[in-house]
Amino acid sequence: MYVINNNYETLKTEMSQMCIFNDVKATDTEEEDEQTEKKYRRCEKAGCSATYPVCFASTSERCAKNGYTSRWYHLSCGEHFCNECFDHYYRRLLSKTQLRHKLNWFSNGKSEPSLKAFMADQQLPYWIQCTNPDCRKWRQLTKEIQLTASLAASYRCGMKFNNVKTEGADHCSQPEDLRVAEVTESWWQSMLILPPLFKDSPASPFLAAYYPDCVGMSPSGSSVSPNELRGDHCRAVQPQIPGLCPYFQPFYQPNECGKALCVRPDMMELDELYEFPEFSRDPTMYLALRNLILASWHKNCKEVLTAEKCALHVIVRGLVRIRCVQEMDRVLHFMTRKGLINTGVLSVSRPLLPERQRCKNVIIIGAGASGLAAARQLHNFGTQVMVLEARERIGGRVWDNTSMGVTVGQGAQIVNGCVNNPIALMCEQMGIKMHKLGERCDLFQEGGQATDPSIDKRMDFHFNAILDVVSEWRKDKSQSQDQPLGEKVQEVKKNFLQESGMQFSDLEEKVLQFHLSNLEFACGSPLGQVSARSWDHNEFFAQFSGDHTLLTKGYSLLLYKLAEGLDIRTKCPVQSIDYSGDHVKVTSTNGSQWTAQKVLVSVPLTLLQKNFIQFNPPLSERKMKAIHSLGAGIIEKVALQFPFRFWDGKIQGADYFGHIPPSPDHRGMFGVFYDMDPQGKRAVLMSIISGDAVAAVREMEDKTIIDICMKVLRELFKEQVQQKRLATEFFVTHWSRDVWSQMSYSYVKTGGSGEAYDILAEDIQGKVFFAGEATNRHFPQTVTGAYLSGVREASKMAAM
Repeated sequence: MYVINNNYETLKTEMSQMCIFNDVKATDTEEEDEQTEKKYRRCEKAGCSATYPVCFASTSERCAKNGYTSRWYHLSCGEHFCNECFDHYYRRLLSKTQLRHKLNWFSNGKSEPSLKAFMADQQLPYWIQCTNPDCRKWRQLTKEIQLTASLAASYRCGMKFNNVKTEGADHCSQPEDLRVAEVTESWWQSMLILPPLFKDSPASPFLAAYYPDCVGMSPSGSSVSPNELRGDHCRAVQPQIPGLCPYFQPFYQPNECGKALCVRPDMMELDELYEFPEFSRDPTMYLALRNLILASWHKNCKEVLTAEKCALHVIVRGLVRIRCVQEMDRVLHFMTRKGLINTGVLSVSRPLLPERQRCKNVIIIGAGASGLAAARQLHNFGTQVMVLEARERIGGRVWDNTSMGVTVGQGAQIVNGCVNNPIALMCEQMGIKMHKLGERCDLFQEGGQATDPSIDKRMDFHFNAILDVVSEWRKDKSQSQDQPLGEKVQEVKKNFLQESGMQFSDLEEKVLQFHLSNLEFACGSPLGQVSARSWDHNEFFAQFSGDHTLLTKGYSLLLYKLAEGLDIRTKCPVQSIDYSGDHVKVTSTNGSQWTAQKVLVSVPLTLLQKNFIQFNPPLSERKMKAIHSLGAGIIEKVALQFPFRFWDGKIQGADYFGHIPPSPDHRGMFGVFYDMDPQGKRAVLMSIISGDAVAAVREMEDKTIIDICMKVLRELFKEQVQQKRLATEFFVTHWSRDVWSQMSYSYVKTGGSGEAYDILAEDIQGKVFFAGEATNRHFPQTVTGAYLSGVREASKMAAM
């Protein structure tokens, strides 16, 4: 049978012989004490509640059982082995089983393979919980039974090995071992001699390069070759796990760093230490649980991960398994709240967080990526959420056009770095494939000639060298000493040419202007307005690595999925937010009013700069200063459809090609063209207008802008493009004229600082919160950053 202690009469007898807890009265006379001392011996571990321990090992013929031994070896308050069994294993030349265990531990582990470790890892019986929802009692298995996830998923009290219920008494009615109740006490964990080390954890394939006992797993269960180098000697190589999305890399590998949304599997993060201070001295149990949860989520991100599912994979011997399963709830709720698991476009049937961890109701202003991310998270947590959107549509600065037979993002469409990117997670959940963008970008001069790649490589080197000098310059500069990036770049370039005696050729100068154009595209602004001191402030934080991809079906599909089932009110521009009372009152321009416990403001930066929303009390001077120290960057896009793919023969399958500006005055005018159909069936190109060129076209009619674009294409493809107007369909974006955005993405203005993003993200009195790409210091200017800011604010609201 799986359980040997299910007979009620036997259980009563054994319970009388088991550990006697602190509430057992001492004997009344010295004579009784002396008699007891001769028959029993207490555990010498200070604070151990087992007055009369029982040996679980029962290996030696002279085993003390529940009687006297010269010394008890303590593993936990309910688990001891006697000196006779210790002698059996240790003093009489170790058994083959223990020798094999010791060699395996030495080969794979970093800790000492002591006899206590052997007993805890190989000899303690497993504990298992009855799956009957009306029972849920914990039972101890016989020592020879190995616990598996499938057994844990099906076990019922009294179950036999062949899974047939025994006839007779109701086994669930038999009382639970008294030691189980003690495990739930807060002090119990501090009395453990050894930390729990899981066997067969779902995290094992992810963490093969680590010493297993450093990440909460048992060295005895490792399948890695003893000769394989680990830890500090191992190169950072991502494990290839069959069926796992290659963009899912939740754990750092040894010696690896600088990867966004990655955790050290052998170390607690600061927010984890803050939430779980009791694990600060020995984090092993927490790491084992957290790593198991993260691995399980990434193996199947399409379903809600529950504590019940995870508990099945907690395979560890002894009473500590009960404590681990109990702690699972807390750890899983924390990771859910933080958006590390159970996130993305996941739909839920019941709240993911307990009632005490969720606020009653929230109003979200803005149905862009950040607002929808927060709304989805809070809705899944169990909070009542209402989203107010000024436009007639959702999405904000995500707006896809499908009129040309392919999806063209009028706003965002590219994912910059897919590893651990939540956009990749949502694509995996929805079964959407992304197109990996190639690295080749041929540069064409007016006249159609392709630029020698060696020239491009050389000027790319000089371009980056100039930026490196700017980085050196700013190291000792205060905010008041800041300069415009454009001026600083020109100064560094001039000094370099003078000191080196070099002179760039006319073509080299034009290629440099091409690279500066790309920098203005990245900043969303002419370089003359950008801070030289803080233009790349986010690069000081780990960024998303891996492939750059094109969302061929657009970002809108993801946002529509996020919005499913949410209460979204479109055409509801918000006029004021009054947070002077206990609740927050929101008023729309048509006079409608709503109240909520908390309000999230997720509108574009420009609307805050122009006071589209009145706050009562007004926003602090500190926050207003931060709002105005950031710039509202603008780029525009054009897309053109043609009757045939005239560029194919020249660019030879590349995803994009570059246009070298004929002069600095033309910088930013259609610098790069993207092929919007990687399948090669549709003939659609998209290009960018950036830097000073944005202001130049602001008042132009669309037809005029398209004529300029076609003139550029005819210069680049003289032999292929003959007609004056070849484009059959087109569109031009006008984000600068869009009432509810008036921008593309933020940047740090001259004299500003990246700290402004953090200040803008600060909540007010725990009532008014802020989200959006301009509140995300780590990942600004991206849909990913906007999404993560919404997840961040949902987490903050739940924590409060």
